[in-house]
Amino acid sequence: MAVYFDHRVQTIAGSQVDISWHNTQPFLAVATRTDGGGGTVKLYNEEGDEVENACVQRSCGSSSLSWHPVKPIFASGWESGDVLVWNDESKELYEAPALHKKEVCLVVWNDHGQRLMTGDKNGDIVIWKVDMKGRIQPTPVCQYECHQIPRQCIFRPTSEESAQDKAALARAAVSGDERALDMFSWRKESSKSSKLSSGNDGLCCYVASEDGDVNYFDEKGNLFNVHKCDGPIKKLLYNEHRNILVIITDALMLSQHSVLSDGKLQETMKVKLSGKPPDTDCAIVWAGKGLLATATGEGIVRMWDLDKDDNFVLGLDTQSGFETGECINCVAYCKNKAILAAGTDRGRVAFWKYSPNRGLMGRKQDSETKWKLQKASNLEGSILQIKWGSRKNLLATNTIDQVTILDEQLMSGHMKDEVCVVQTGPNTLSVDLYASKTHHNVKTDIHVKGIYASKEHVVIWNGRKAVVYEVGQQAVRASGTFSTESSVICLYEQNVYTTEPGKIQVRTFQGTVKQLISLNEDDGEPVAMEISDKYFVVATSTGFIKVYDISRREAKPHCPPKNFAEIIPDLRVIKSAKSNSNGTRIFVIVEKTDGTIDSKLYLWDVDMDTIQYFDFATGQGDQDDVMLTNGEDMNDVERGRVEAAQDVAGRYPVSAFWDPTEPKLIVCEARLALDSENISFLKKKPSLNTLSNLPAEKMVVSLFSTLDHGVMLQGGIALHTAYDSLLGAGVPYLYFVKKSGEKLDDDVDSLASESPVARKVMRDFVGLEDSDKKSREAMMNFSFYLTIGNMDEAFKAIKLIKSESVWENMAMMCVKTRRLDVAKVCLGNMGHARGARALREAEKEPELDARVAMLAIQLGLLEDAERLYKNCGRYDLLNQFYQASGQWAKAMETAELHDRIHLRTTYYNYAKHLESKGDMNGAIPNYEKSDTHRFEIPRMLFDEPQALKAYIMKTKDKSLKKWWAQYMESTSEMDSALQFYEMAQDYLSLVRVYCYCNNLEKASEIASQTGDRAACYHLARQYENVEDYKASIHFFTRAQAYSQAIRLCKENNMEDQLMNLALMSNSTDMIDAAQYYESNPQTMDKAVMLYHKGGHFSKALELAFDTQQFAALQLIAEDLDEKTDPILLNRCADFFMEHGQYDKAVDLLVVAKKFGEALDICMQQGVNINEKLAEKMTISKDDPNGEMRIRLLEKVADICFQQGSYHLATKKYTQAGNKAKAMKSLLKSGDTEKIIFFAGVSRQKEIYVMAANYLQSLDWRKDPEIMKNIIGFYTRGRALDSLSGFYDACAQVEIDEYQNYDKALGALSEAYKCLSKAKLKNTSQQEEKLAALKHRINLVKKFVQARRVYDEEPEEAMKQCQVLLEEHDLDSAVRVGDVYGMMIEHYARQESFKKAYACMEEMRSRIPTVNMAFYVNMRTIEAIHRALDIPLGRGMGAEKKDEDDGDEVEEEVQEEYDEDNGYC
Repeated sequence: MAVYFDHRVQTIAGSQVDISWHNTQPFLAVATRTDGGGGTVKLYNEEGDEVENACVQRSCGSSSLSWHPVKPIFASGWESGDVLVWNDESKELYEAPALHKKEVCLVVWNDHGQRLMTGDKNGDIVIWKVDMKGRIQPTPVCQYECHQIPRQCIFRPTSEESAQDKAALARAAVSGDERALDMFSWRKESSKSSKLSSGNDGLCCYVASEDGDVNYFDEKGNLFNVHKCDGPIKKLLYNEHRNILVIITDALMLSQHSVLSDGKLQETMKVKLSGKPPDTDCAIVWAGKGLLATATGEGIVRMWDLDKDDNFVLGLDTQSGFETGECINCVAYCKNKAILAAGTDRGRVAFWKYSPNRGLMGRKQDSETKWKLQKASNLEGSILQIKWGSRKNLLATNTIDQVTILDEQLMSGHMKDEVCVVQTGPNTLSVDLYASKTHHNVKTDIHVKGIYASKEHVVIWNGRKAVVYEVGQQAVRASGTFSTESSVICLYEQNVYTTEPGKIQVRTFQGTVKQLISLNEDDGEPVAMEISDKYFVVATSTGFIKVYDISRREAKPHCPPKNFAEIIPDLRVIKSAKSNSNGTRIFVIVEKTDGTIDSKLYLWDVDMDTIQYFDFATGQGDQDDVMLTNGEDMNDVERGRVEAAQDVAGRYPVSAFWDPTEPKLIVCEARLALDSENISFLKKKPSLNTLSNLPAEKMVVSLFSTLDHGVMLQGGIALHTAYDSLLGAGVPYLYFVKKSGEKLDDDVDSLASESPVARKVMRDFVGLEDSDKKSREAMMNFSFYLTIGNMDEAFKAIKLIKSESVWENMAMMCVKTRRLDVAKVCLGNMGHARGARALREAEKEPELDARVAMLAIQLGLLEDAERLYKNCGRYDLLNQFYQASGQWAKAMETAELHDRIHLRTTYYNYAKHLESKGDMNGAIPNYEKSDTHRFEIPRMLFDEPQALKAYIMKTKDKSLKKWWAQYMESTSEMDSALQFYEMAQDYLSLVRVYCYCNNLEKASEIASQTGDRAACYHLARQYENVEDYKASIHFFTRAQAYSQAIRLCKENNMEDQLMNLALMSNSTDMIDAAQYYESNPQTMDKAVMLYHKGGHFSKALELAFDTQQFAALQLIAEDLDEKTDPILLNRCADFFMEHGQYDKAVDLLVVAKKFGEALDICMQQGVNINEKLAEKMTISKDDPNGEMRIRLLEKVADICFQQGSYHLATKKYTQAGNKAKAMKSLLKSGDTEKIIFFAGVSRQKEIYVMAANYLQSLDWRKDPEIMKNIIGFYTRGRALDSLSGFYDACAQVEIDEYQNYDKALGALSEAYKCLSKAKLKNTSQQEEKLAALKHRINLVKKFVQARRVYDEEPEEAMKQCQVLLEEHDLDSAVRVGDVYGMMIEHYARQESFKKAYACMEEMRSRIPTVNMAFYVNMRTIEAIHRALDIPLGRGMGAEKKDEDDGDEVEEEVQEEYDEDNGYC
């Protein structure tokens, strides 16, 4: 529980016109108008004290305030037009240039704190640039004269900025985080890399005016109008997560606008809000994502969910301290606390806490019930302003006369020796004395921040003062008061223990120091103190635990101190430490360095100086780790411990209490910790994987701590929602602080209705509240031995107890410990036969928790049974449990989410339940959901005909309408029957009833319109009965009862309809009709057709031949197959041969398996063989006559080859195994891709060579892939002589087309290698070819050598060229023109133009038809002719002698080409 402390701000005399909190720092700015007309702005801290030297004064009043988003800098606008900026860090005041001439009514910082926008009542708007110290630059960024008084301004946030936690970023920036400073772009050098800075530089904003205009400043500083409202604008709000601007006018007209990328607005919704227009700006605020809260001077807060288009109201309640007729003036929302605060006209502050139900129930919860009204805080005056602020989430209220700061503090409480003291308000206490059954309400003179109670006294303190009260049955009186700044105080008898730096003071009740307990410098300062019996435990800031014995006059150390900082490496501070009743063990709760509470409860054994722990994150003690993780071979007892640990797991300890008399019992309050480590653990628990079954947020866990067994989990229960926290424990009771307004269970004891303390008996001790000490000790020992698994000692401890209630209590303990073996003994001693039988029957369930749940049910522990069923995932049993206990809503929810196989059964059982209660209207929809309504609802309502008829009329179920129609027909109410038959669309029944009523016309109309086959058949039978055969045949046809229609046609000689009916019917009816037609010589054609259609081919052919129906024969022949009589096939084939239809004859012969005759006809008559026909003539591989199959395939292939079907021929040759012929056929087709593929898969030398020869006939010079295949095929085909010729041809191509003698030399060398390896029959010819090749290689090699030498020794190269020219057969290897060309180029380069020209002349004489430009560069030729002054036209090539010579040249060239072609 929490309470709000109110701190009155000590303002100066006058009216407090405005208040404003800093976003993160605890500074409140208050603008005051003094009685003399002047104005003041002062700063105050969180306790309402004035901040020194932080005051801004002017002779006029302050009109507007605005804080910097991060820095302790605020800007204020004044009625004189001044704009002042105060920096509280440097205590400096900066003034903006005097650009405003009238009152500054608007001052707003942008989100980065780099820009400040100000507006005055002249309509002038100025945007200033401000540095990191708050100094305003002399020249504004932009300035506009809008001539409209601005009322609201909102800067447009960037998308990245809205996604960040700006509060956390601000805290980091203030603490000096360089990265955070960069992100806020306070420094020029980091502005370009800022993550939050955007292209707009914080300029983009919307400004609303009194005239209803909304203007937009873009990133370039331009101002333009984006919207016009009907009246003055009251509020501008920005919905960041949906990028929507919300505009609210003074008349409460709300409109939503989508914000486009260029800043323009697009209206999406417009609505009028309810209520009267508010007077203050604090009356309309966001209260969550898309949730708007408005205070309109009524006793309610109106909530508008703009995202869900929903609205609801939050009202005040007299039970929470409000009065009837109290009105709300202003509202404020704290996002961090999820609290909506409202100020009323009678000086009260209302708080609504947003706390929806968890899981699926929260989704179904009404919106208004998610907000819980808290206890009111009472102030004075009418609250007109209310604002949250600072990182401490402080609340400030303003009544014009007084400003008050509300600071939320957790309510203090303490319990000891059955004295319970709980804080109920800032200065009120509740004191409960359970020993004497006395309750007191105490009002103190100080704000209470701490409480400590003893048997006869109570001490309270606030950090400045301590007050000691004497507690008695009649009254509570003050015993002493003294000043102290101690934050922790303890009481023992007549002594008060307070802390001071480095020491602990022992004082009297009046504050006199009796003794000093000094601490070493290494010990640090005392941070926690607690007294148990006579043992005083002190925890220090450095992690030391010190224990003193204070039973004597002076405190003496009980044991050496223990340094927990050495044991817990990430320890930050010890939160709590307390000793048990005999001082042997001390528990410690610590806070880690990351600010979270450690999930481990540490136990220090003082005598043995050892540390043990219990980890609430896993539900295990330090000695349980091995046992609980090795779970494959666990028995039921061990499995019970594991599951009990899983129930507790995922939490951290909040508080812990030793039992005042039992030294080994600890009771703890543990809360759910949804951090990253615990989430991963909780996901493994099946009970937590659903929305509707989430773990309890708070649990009360009991532990046993001994040296031998460590820390053992004894049990845990969920903390009831009516309780706020655990206050203390003392066998046999637990003490809780209850929530205000919550109803308590019957078994809870509270001394007064207004008391916040409730006492409940521990589950283990139910029935033993008034028993003697011996019985309690026996039960405690039983519980302990049961926990450690020592059953012998457990039964010894309770063997003398005869009370049935004790045995029942022990059986309940068995539910907690999952000890079913012990439970059987307890049930036997209780005489609980029904429970023993149920437990025995439950043994068939495989899950331990399911069996324990049955025990819990028999003992009335329904909540435990529910939890256990959820833990083991037995939702079928949980569903049955809910049904049996009357929790139908939970039963149906469970069936819908987890037990869908029993969903319909659940609805059915619920319907039966409602029916038994007489709730027929409730039962009907559940019968429908169970899909049993067709029987159950008529049964249920049969005694109420009118209700049944009304239901039948309303339902859309056709079967029910049909049933009612049948019921009406049985009572001879034909009109009603016809009406419901029609509603049920039961056309057969409609036709049947109309026929019964002799209304055949209406029956015929229905049958014709609907086409219902059953109705048509029934009507046809009726028409047959009245001898209207034509109509009967028509409706038999509509009913597709063709055999009946054919029967009538035959009986009545209706041959014209018989044929069509027979064709529509099945084969049997067709043959039957054909036999009918066969009896008439005039209808033989119809008989043939029907026999054919009916599949009786032999009969159809026989009739067709007998009656010479050749057209029919052709149709029949198309449907003949191998199943047809061979004689008929031959007869048909002969018929087609006689009439010249050879292709059809071939088809029939093939069907008859006479392939030879069919092929002969194909050859003789030129019948084309397609692939389908060829496949039909292909005998299966499994045929025993394989030789015949091959001959047939080759014959088919030969014919295909002759017909030009080369691919088909290839296929058949391949199937016949004749790959050579297959390749020849493929070569004929010219399909290069398939030729290459076939050669590759055939792997025969002959085929490789054939493929290579074919590829040589292609243009292999331009396709490297073909050349590669040629070489590969020749190589694999071992045709080295052919490969040698191919390389020779390649060399010639390199010379003729590319003049690349290097490659030509390589090709010739390869040709020589191949030829030398070849094995030719004529060896002499092979040797001649080798000699010729070698000679050519030498010539080419010489020319290549001459080219290579030329760069270094050109003269030597020329000599080698001269030698080459003297070779008699040079042309066989090297072109003469290439040699001369090299020499001409050399001489021209040397400017020996005469020698060059002489070479040209010599070349012409040696090659008369030479084209000089083919061998010599044209520029070189021009240079030679120019140097020798010879005309260029002369000597360029072969002179044309006459036409005959030209023809001869062409022939020679052609001959050379042919020779080359032949050579290749």
